[in-house]
This record gives sequence, C-alpha cells and structure tokens, in this order.
Amino acid sequence: MNANNDYNRICIGCGEWGFRDLPMEQHFKIARSFGFQFLEFGIGGGRVGRLSEAPDAEDVGEFIRLGEEYKIATPFCCLENDFTLTDRLGHRAMVEKVLKQMAIAKACLASHVRLFAGFTPLSAMTEPLWKQLLDALFECQSMASKLGLQIAIETHGAIEHSADGSAVHSPTVTTDRIALERLLREMPKEIGINYDPGNIKAAEGVSSRLHLDLLNSRINYCHLKDWHRQGEGWVACGVGDDDLHYGKLLRDMCFDGVYLIEYEPLHDTEDGIRRSLASLENSGLSIEFGRA
Repeated sequence: MNANNDYNRICIGCGEWGFRDLPMEQHFKIARSFGFQFLEFGIGGGRVGRLSEAPDAEDVGEFIRLGEEYKIATPFCCLENDFTLTDRLGHRAMVEKVLKQMAIAKACLASHVRLFAGFTPLSAMTEPLWKQLLDALFECQSMASKLGLQIAIETHGAIEHSADGSAVHSPTVTTDRIALERLLREMPKEIGINYDPGNIKAAEGVSSRLHLDLLNSRINYCHLKDWHRQGEGWVACGVGDDDLHYGKLLRDMCFDGVYLIEYEPLHDTEDGIRRSLASLENSGLSIEFGRA
C-alpha cells in the first residue's frame, strides 16, 4: 500500500514523451498551465523536444533557466539506450554515451535517470546478451553512485508497427515475470524500476498480469498511461481510456514518489493529460502537484 499512509493521496508530475515534437519551452508552459511542479525531460534521441545527444554548458544553463522561470523542478530524466545490441562495438559506444549523459542529467538537476534494459525480444535473449546487459548496468550504477543519481529501468516491451499503425508488443526482460525475477536478482540492488503498468499490459496481452507483487519494493519511478487494442496491436492512450484500474493499483503501491502522467499521442496532448487527471480524481484519489 502507498507508503505515505494516505492511500488516497498521490503527487502527480508530467511525463515528457507526449511533448517529443514540441520545443522545450512548450513543455514548461503546458506543465505550468496544469499546475504541475515536476516535469520529466529527455536527453538524446534526435527529437525536437529533447536536449541534444551532447548538450553543452549553454544548453544546460538555458534548461535550468526555464525551470527557474516556470517554477518547475526537473528531477526525472530519460536517456535513450539499448544494452542488448548484438554489435559489440555498438554496445560499447552505447554504454559510453549513457555514462556521459548521466553526468549531463545531473548537471540539469536530475535525481533519477530512466534507462531501458533493451529492446531485444525475450525469445532472442542469449546468455552472452544477458551478461552484456548486466555488466552495463553495473557500470552505470558505479557512475550513478559517484554522481548521486538513482537509476530506474523501465518496464517496456519490444515493439514493431503493423500496417494499421498499431504497436505490436512482445515480451522482453522487463515485462516477462520470470525474466524480471532474474533481472531483479542479478542487477545491482541499488537500481530501481520505472513501473509502467500500461507497457506491461501491452506486452503481456492482458491487464491482469502487471507484476506489482514482484516489483513493488523496487519501484523508484512511475509512468501512468494505458494502451487499447487496435487491429493487430495496441495504441497508447490516457489513464481511464481503457481497462487499467489505476485507483486500486496506486493504492496497492508502496511507491511514495511522483507519479508521472505519460500521455503519448501527439494530436491531443493537453486533452489527454486533462482526461488522465480527471480519471485519477474520479477514482477517489486526491491529487497534489507538489511536496511540502
């Protein structure tokens, strides 16, 4: 159950992925218009709404200035990575990039960095790839300890897009229960989980296998969204737009941090955030946007 001893009260922030094609200042403007005090940001990936792969001091300074101007904290940072690449040179370059970007995230006032284990389908994971992944996580945790950062590994399936534009999810080491048991057991104990129950639902194919009992004690980051069926796959949607019962789910969670609404569609971003907030409130949860 929620560790703050008030099972109905949660702190809500704003995720960044729905803003991926908007200039950075728009992220702050929209977040401020809702009253959010916490905003996620990203580094790399070639998106307009992200800091570049290698931001310089001027870029970092401008980002911090935006946070001060709009009075919004940015403790949550997403990096783009895959530690299950089969190309050994490509993998080494990926690790080096992540290590450098972790330092940039810290300079941008992040306290948490969200990483991905990798997007290789579970069916294609070999023992050498498992070792490569775990070695990378130990190396990243060593850097995180030096920087004073927490790492969160996102629960995310492998995705291919079908002809109808829907996303076909398949299990990975962060969505399959048995693989998650191994990951939790073998990765550094300091590394937490970015719990995204919507992603697990889409990879598992149902909303009844979300693995909260397994992951609850390791959650240090959380995304709120859902997916609904379309054709051969899934389309991302907001909290309350499909069958995930977030009211009960969040009451059962031990996590007492900031829950980030991650509304992914681009055509109605603000309305999707608004619907998600309303759905959480209609489920009996009391929403707050900051911490005393």
